[in-house]
Amino acid sequence: MKLQVLGCHGGELPSCRTTCFLVDDVLSLDAGSLTSTLSLEQLCKVDDILVGHSHFDHVKDLPLMADLIIGRRDKPVTIHASRECARALRENMFNNALWPDFTRIPTRKEPVLRIKPFRAGSTFQVGPYTVQSIPVHHPVESCGFVITRGRTSMAMSGDTGPTDKLWKVLNQTPTLKALLVETSFPNALHQLADVSGHLTPKMLENELTKFQRNGCNVLVYHLKPAFLPQLKKELGVMPVEVLELGDTFEF
Repeated sequence: MKLQVLGCHGGELPSCRTTCFLVDDVLSLDAGSLTSTLSLEQLCKVDDILVGHSHFDHVKDLPLMADLIIGRRDKPVTIHASRECARALRENMFNNALWPDFTRIPTRKEPVLRIKPFRAGSTFQVGPYTVQSIPVHHPVESCGFVITRGRTSMAMSGDTGPTDKLWKVLNQTPTLKALLVETSFPNALHQLADVSGHLTPKMLENELTKFQRNGCNVLVYHLKPAFLPQLKKELGVMPVEVLELGDTFEF
């Protein structure tokens, strides 16, 4: 599997882009930086988008993408979202008030976007990928994912505070090559991280004690732009890699 980092921050500034990873050019993990990063030709190749939860920084490019690719694809782009997330997208984004309902445009039978709900905790197929969703700890329903193709798996934590089930699932995945894991706030803001369902470097360090790593790459994302220098300093003493825009990996 090829992984491209389109966005790896917990906020947006000229040098920072919100969460979005591209797998094999066709599967997007979250949608925080699709239209700000990909060309129109590249956007049209994306067949599926896995959305971990409904917060704006993870879904904000969905409406803009729909407007750009209309009339340029033979089939809809499928947005895979948990039931609560799917409901939030329908009610608050594609509602003909905030944005046109591109799940019914140009027609109900042939829309630009299709929202396909899944039950949090279920396993389902997305093209050639087997996806296991894992409920994690966040103020809204949020899921991590294990994505497997052939003998290779990678995982993404989604937005989460301290959790347990994620690590149990990862420890039962012998083909796991890489873990994308969030860390949002510096250690001094432990209380804010806890209230908002995020991790600090110290909290991540504690979480990793639950993980039987077995050589798996741990790749950290979702750093808040306002605290980047401090976060990188605190993460720099840990056996993890902080992702940068434009990073590419082959697993």
